Amino acid sequence: MRFPATIRSARRAPLLQVLKSAAATIAAWLLAGWLIPGPLPVFAAIAALLVVQPSVNQSLSKALERSVGVIAGVVVAVLLSLLLGPQSWVVLAAVVVALLIAWGLRASSGTGNQVAISAVLVLALGSSTPDYALNRIIETLIGAAIGFVVNVVIVPPVLTSPARRDIGMLGRELAASLDRLAAALPVNRTAPQLQELMLEVRLLRPMKDAAEASLTAAEESLALNPRRGRHRDDLIELRALFERLSPVVTQVIGMTRAYIDHYEDSLAGDPAVGAIAEQLRRAGHDARLAVQTADAAPEPEATTSMIPALTTPLIVRPPASDHWILIGSLMEDLRRIHDELRHEP
Repeated sequence: MRFPATIRSARRAPLLQVLKSAAATIAAWLLAGWLIPGPLPVFAAIAALLVVQPSVNQSLSKALERSVGVIAGVVVAVLLSLLLGPQSWVVLAAVVVALLIAWGLRASSGTGNQVAISAVLVLALGSSTPDYALNRIIETLIGAAIGFVVNVVIVPPVLTSPARRDIGMLGRELAASLDRLAAALPVNRTAPQLQELMLEVRLLRPMKDAAEASLTAAEESLALNPRRGRHRDDLIELRALFERLSPVVTQVIGMTRAYIDHYEDSLAGDPAVGAIAEQLRRAGHDARLAVQTADAAPEPEATTSMIPALTTPLIVRPPASDHWILIGSLMEDLRRIHDELRHEP
């Protein structure tokens, strides 16, 4: 286990998001302290800090989770304190009761933990009288509301850029995989070269998963977002592009697997193989064209021709060699790739 990986993320959070969290926490602390004199407004500050999330939709969910958890936890703390008195072991009993109540209500793990934490804080930080409990609930609601408002008003986050980047990377790697397979077909290959070809094409699966996760996060970031009108059309276009590329990823991995499983040195001399290789290069061109047209991380080194290279599906005569099973499989997968890349969204 690599411990740094458990405490560090792959990318830094946006600096604006950090500043928004700090601003929300300070505002909640000051406002709650002014409205509710007494103990330090810890509940308000924690609520505001937790509610500022990477998307407005997540902020609303976190605000509801925090509010419900605190209300339930405060109620548990007050009732147990009134029933059992101010004993130190009551804190442990509150944790057990809070977790059991959350389990019985089928609450999420975050909400369940919040119930227990709130109960412990109320019992540990101060009196658990009804007035104290009510003030802590109001304090939490103030903090949650401030955190949500800050996240909505100050440049609400939109996560379309990561989705565009990941889909562009997927499209470029898909095109590269098509080119590599096209280059391999008409040439004799060694066992290590075949293994390398398979390892490279398998990289498409995690890249596809990453692109889908980024796209889902981008769609979620537009929910309840006042800026969604400017980005909705772009996101629809990115989703359509991903839906076109996703089946092609499956086809290319399958074609590569079939080629390796049925490889023979005599395969390179089959006339149909050369024609299939040419169509694969054309498909690679059109995969690049698809991401370039959608402005999804275009090629930095050169501009792809805007004219699609795939025109009509490849038709060959029935092969006279012993490779007809492989050639038939490649032909069918190539037909499906043609249909996907030539599909107009």
